Amino acid sequence: MTRIALLQMTTGIDPLANAGSIAKGIEQAAGDGAEILFTPEMSGLLDRDRKRAAASIVSEDVDQVLARTREAAARAGIWVAIGSLAIDRGDGLYANRSFLIDGAGEVRARYDKMHMFDVDLQTGESWRESNAFVPGDEVVTVADTPVGKLGLTICYDLRFPALYDALGRAGCDCIAIPAAFTVPTGSDHWHVMQRARAIEASAFVVAAAQVGEHQDGRQTYGHSLVVDPWGQVLLDMGEEGAGVGLCEIDLTRIEAVRRQVPSLANRRDIAT
Repeated sequence: MTRIALLQMTTGIDPLANAGSIAKGIEQAAGDGAEILFTPEMSGLLDRDRKRAAASIVSEDVDQVLARTREAAARAGIWVAIGSLAIDRGDGLYANRSFLIDGAGEVRARYDKMHMFDVDLQTGESWRESNAFVPGDEVVTVADTPVGKLGLTICYDLRFPALYDALGRAGCDCIAIPAAFTVPTGSDHWHVMQRARAIEASAFVVAAAQVGEHQDGRQTYGHSLVVDPWGQVLLDMGEEGAGVGLCEIDLTRIEAVRRQVPSLANRRDIAT
């Protein structure tokens, strides 16, 4: 069995305060025996006021949230999958970027969110992620992590099955889906889509999430999840607030499910 941890956060507009929350989560997760901690999308800064946020979005080499997370990971000897940080690319636009950090504090992988959340909701909320962020174009997997072969995705990617088909065909044992889901879409779609992605890829899904009312006025759904390859929910952290959740996962379950429902082996390419 492998013990993993999820940090459910209510990220605010102060990156250093958010970095402190992540560092405390790393310390707690390591103390509880977890081998890897997963954090949500936009762990370092969540601010819908783009003018105000711009002052806090910097390049990767000087990002204090990334630096402090690497230091804390190395100190605790635990892997950390940062769900994402807003990173200045140096061309006037940003990347919504995940980082995988090993127990020595080294960055082992990066993934830029592929799908931009551009939508007008019935609640009156309007989001245009593509106004500031540039989508990535690379499927990212990392072998030899504490959860086997890990695939990296972010939030709105969840709605695009082709990405998860690719991760399934790549043989991922676990897929990270960090998020900052809105409440209306979360209550109707979050659980069913997370379970579907786990079933389709015959892999564990780990979805660390933002929760509650944030300093910028938004509300997020919470319900950080761990789902097994059969689609069973092993952990649901609910909507009660921020904190660390622990879950034991059995990686031998993956092969058992793939033998019982060999959909990855049986798949055919369909011309359109």
